[in-house]
Parts: sequence; C-alpha cells; structure tokens
Amino acid sequence: MSRNLKRALVAFLVPLPSILFFLTFLNHYNASISNATPLSPLWTWCVDHPPLLVNLLFFLNVNILFWVIGQIQNSHWMIDLYWTVIPVMLGYYYAKHPLGQYTLWRSRIVMALTWVWSLRLTHNYFRREKWQWGAREDWRFNDMRSQYGKHWWWISFFSVYLSQQVFLIGICLPLYIVHSVDKPLNVWDSIAVAICLSGIVIAYFADTQLHDFVTRNEKLKELGKPVVPNLDRGLWGYSRHPNYFGEQLWWWGLVVFAWNLGHGWTFVGALVNSMCLAYVTVLVEQRMLKQEYRVQAYKVYQKTTSVWIPWFKSSSFATKDKST
Repeated sequence: MSRNLKRALVAFLVPLPSILFFLTFLNHYNASISNATPLSPLWTWCVDHPPLLVNLLFFLNVNILFWVIGQIQNSHWMIDLYWTVIPVMLGYYYAKHPLGQYTLWRSRIVMALTWVWSLRLTHNYFRREKWQWGAREDWRFNDMRSQYGKHWWWISFFSVYLSQQVFLIGICLPLYIVHSVDKPLNVWDSIAVAICLSGIVIAYFADTQLHDFVTRNEKLKELGKPVVPNLDRGLWGYSRHPNYFGEQLWWWGLVVFAWNLGHGWTFVGALVNSMCLAYVTVLVEQRMLKQEYRVQAYKVYQKTTSVWIPWFKSSSFATKDKST
C-alpha cells in the first residue's frame, strides 16, 4: 500500500471515535425518551453539557489521537486538513444535540454556507499539495521543529493541537448559537449571508490566482528561465493578503448570525483568530524578505499595497522614487 493511500485511510478513520460515541449517545437518549426510562449518569451529563462534551471529544480525538499519529508519522499534516472539516462536524453536532433548538431555515442556510466554505478550502488544500494526502506539514510547524529541536515532541502537543482547540471551538461558537436560539429570519440574516459569501468568493479567487502564479513560476524554473519575483496582479494588486482577508470575512459573517440572535459576545473567537492571522501575516512577510530574488520587489510591494483590506495602490512611493 502506498504512503498516499495509507494516509488517506488514516484521515478517514481518525474521526470515528468521536462520531461513534456521539451516535451511541443519541441512540441511548432516543431510547430513553421512547421507553420513558432514565438515562445513566454519563448520558445525562452529555445531554446537560453540549459545549463541554464537544471540547472533551476534541481533546481526546484531535489533541491526543492526532498528536500520537503525528509522532508516529513524524509529521503534523492532518490538523491542517481537518481545519476544513471540523467546522462542518461541529455544526451537525450542535444541530443534532438533544438541547438543540433553532429555526430550521437558518440552520439550513448556515450549514450550506459552511459546506461551501469547507469544499473550497479542501479543494485548495489538495490543489496546493498536488492532490497528495499529507505530502508536507505546515511550514510554521517545520520552523518550530527546527527551533525547539528535541523538545518539539511535547511542545507540539500544545502549539499544534491544544491551541487549535481554542481557535476552532472559539471561531465556531456562532454555529452553536445558530442551533441554540429559535428566532425568525430577518434582514440581518441576509447581510450575514452576503458577508459570508463575499469572503468565500474573495478567498477562492485569491487562492486560485496564487496557485496559478506558483505553477507558472515552477514551469519557468524547469525551463531555466527567471521566475517572476512577486504576485501583484488581480486581487493581489489591491491587497498583499487577499486570501486572508476573504477568510476573515467568512468568520466575521458567522458572527453577524450570532449577533442577530442576541449573542454578539461570540465575536471573541473571530477576534482571536484575526489577531493570530495578523501575526501569521508578519511571519509570511518576513519569510518573503528572506528570499533574495524577491526582496527588492517585495519591499516596493509592501510600500504600495494594502496589507489586508483591498484598496487602490499608493502612488506616493512611486512618485518619491522618480524624484530621487
């Protein structure tokens, strides 16, 4: 069996413990309702604490199991792939939980949007990895592996997995609220849909333009021709990180759904994620400036192009450059 097939099999099997546990819990709950019999203390706790249960399942199935598999494979590639899947799973968890109460059409709309977001991100992941499962792990994990050396095996549990639990559960809080409050649809739901869709579309075109740019440069390199040092066309001509901007629009669009249902506090998850992405932006730009062939072009790009929010190029630098 090839390495690619083995990793695909692992990726499909790894969420089964959580899925089977949750289905068993639902079966016991439904049986107790039908037979008018009391639930055991374990299943009663699962009914009464949906957020705690999902955090416990995440800790056991993702933090511990993914981490163990990552140690065996010497690569923490799987969490990157499951970023595209876990929000969908969380949405269905909240919808199917016995305490779930919600407007059916709002749930359908939000879950449809989440599926579209997930499929876009999953497609981009495999396109970037040349349709291989776990071909490489996130470059940030590689950098930390080199930085922490022999201590990386235990530090990775906190930096790769436990931190992901905070981010993922946090940014998906609006999915919990959508499936916890029953309130008629209104105009704010339409606004939230527009924001979410805008984010998905922007991220898709930004990632596609980046993929095409990288592919062209790879072909030029194969032909022994000079590569283009920097992508500054399309959406990348208005923002240095339009893919990040689109991704943030998506998460903040979900916050609007929750705010409309009286739970604006859920913005905390999106805010923490945005702050984290701001830090990642700095790391990405530092990485760009370490590549000699693109330093000069990227410095000009930094001075003329907006960081996140798409905007027209600044002409002040170009004017100053001509006058010197």
